[in-house]
Amino acid sequence: MTLILPALPYATDALLPHMSPETFEYHHGKHHQAYVDNGNKLIAGSEFEGKSLEKTITSSFGKNPGVFNNAAQVYNHTFFWNSMKPSGGGAMPGSVASMINDSFGSMDEFRTAFVQGGITQFGSGWVWLVVKDGKLEIMKTPNAENPLVHGATPIVTCDVWEHAYYIDYRNARPKFLETFVDNLVNWEFAESNLLAA
Repeated sequence: MTLILPALPYATDALLPHMSPETFEYHHGKHHQAYVDNGNKLIAGSEFEGKSLEKTITSSFGKNPGVFNNAAQVYNHTFFWNSMKPSGGGAMPGSVASMINDSFGSMDEFRTAFVQGGITQFGSGWVWLVVKDGKLEIMKTPNAENPLVHGATPIVTCDVWEHAYYIDYRNARPKFLETFVDNLVNWEFAESNLLAA
């Protein structure tokens, strides 16, 4: 399998005023591209050549940090781009709303838990809404780690590495996370992942 940089699912100005074209220029065009390029160099001729991205991630975790970090970051970033959409946030499909209410008590409690998960992820990493043991929960992971290596199925994610938000939000990670939930999250993508889980 060759890692590729997928096209964004929207134009680079589609998430204005919440995320700028300049952020995408660096985050998608440089950071994500670097994970693709470095990952392909490390995978070429290795035991991971020919494996799916998911299998590469799970089989390299704890064994080959270079391959794992780059492959997982390709997966994580692609998942992140799809976790957002223009005019996101707001009302969610009934199946997602029902499970969020069952798992967290209310949308407000989910919002608080998700934002707090992202704020309290020390240093670089990710905050995820996942399905684990038949229930939704918040998972935070450091660096390149993701739910695939922790027995969970990702539903949506927000990147809390500084390069994800520093151009537009400077050091205001809480504001970025609040904006993600309120204005960017793609609940239709979440629903498709929930149904597949």
